Amino acid sequence: MRLYGLEEHFLTTDVIAAWRRRDPQLAEPMMKWAVQSDITSALLDTGAGRLTAMDDAGIDTAVLSLTTPGLQNLDAAEAIALQGATNDAIAAAVRHHPGRFQGFAALATAAPPAAAGELRRAVTELGFNGALVNASSRGRALDAPEFWDIYEAAEDLRAPIYLHPSVPVPDVTAAYYRGFSEPVNSMLATGAFGWHYDAGLTVLRMIIAGVFDRFPALQVILGHWGEVVLFYLDRIAAMDQLLDLQRPIAEYFRSNIFVTPGGVSSHTYLRWTLETVGAERIMYASDYPFNQERAGSARRFLDDAPIDRATRERITFRNWEELVAGIRR
Repeated sequence: MRLYGLEEHFLTTDVIAAWRRRDPQLAEPMMKWAVQSDITSALLDTGAGRLTAMDDAGIDTAVLSLTTPGLQNLDAAEAIALQGATNDAIAAAVRHHPGRFQGFAALATAAPPAAAGELRRAVTELGFNGALVNASSRGRALDAPEFWDIYEAAEDLRAPIYLHPSVPVPDVTAAYYRGFSEPVNSMLATGAFGWHYDAGLTVLRMIIAGVFDRFPALQVILGHWGEVVLFYLDRIAAMDQLLDLQRPIAEYFRSNIFVTPGGVSSHTYLRWTLETVGAERIMYASDYPFNQERAGSARRFLDDAPIDRATRERITFRNWEELVAGIRR
C-alpha cells in the first residue's frame, strides 16, 4: 500500500531572511526552532537527506509545505513577493523527484486576492494539490470574511486546504501560556496544547461563520487528530440550536473536513476518529521533521492498527488519491 505523508514541512533561506528582518530575535518559538535547532538542516533539505528519512519512515510520497508561520506573519508586500518563489522551489523539488514529492502552496494570506491568484497558479500551472495555511494571519483568525477569496478559489479548483496550527495571538499567549520557565512556556503554547486548541477553534469558527455553507465543496484537512475539537463534537452540538447553519456542526466534520494524525501515532485516537468521522475522512501525515518516524514506524503504525484492509487502504492512499483526482487543473 502506497503511503502518503501530508504534513511534511520544508523551509527556504529566503523565508528565513524575511523572518529575521521582521523579528531579528526570532521571538516566536516556532521560528527559532525552525532556524536555530537540530531540525533546521532537515527543513532546508529537499534532496537526498529527506528521501532517506522518508525511506526510513516507510513513507512513499511526501506533500511538501512551508513550515509555520510560513509567510503569514509578514506584511502583504513581502509575503506576495515570496509566495511565488517559495512555490517555485517546491515545484523544482517535485520535478527533481517525481513520485516522491507533491506540493501544497504557500500563500500570502495578508493579501487574500493575491493569495487566491497564487493558489490558482500553483494548482493549474505547477501541479500542486492544494495549499497549507496556518490558523491565523498577522493576528487575524482565518474565518474572517477578508480571507474568503482563498476559500472561493480552493472550492472552484476542488483543491484542499490543510489548516495548520499557528502560535496563539500575543494576548492569548500571555494570559494562558506563560508563568513557567522556558522551554515549558513555549511548548505549552505550541506543540503540547496551545497550537492545537487554537487550530481547532479556528475551524469551528469557520463553520459557525458560514464558510462551508457559502463554499459547500470546500475541503479542509486538520492534523493532530482534528486539533482537539474533534473530541468535543457531542458537547459542541449544544450550539446547533443557536445557529442558522444548514446542518448540525458535527455534520461538517463528516463532509468537509479530513483528519490526519500529524505525527501523533496513537491507536486510541485513531479508533476515536474512526468512530467519529469514519474511514473516508482520515489520511496520514508524519509532521516531518518536527516528528521523525524511524525504522518503518510510519508504516508500522498503520500495519499494526486494529483495522481491516479496506480501512487501511483508505488511510494510506485511497482517500488522498481520490481527493486529488477531483482537482480541476
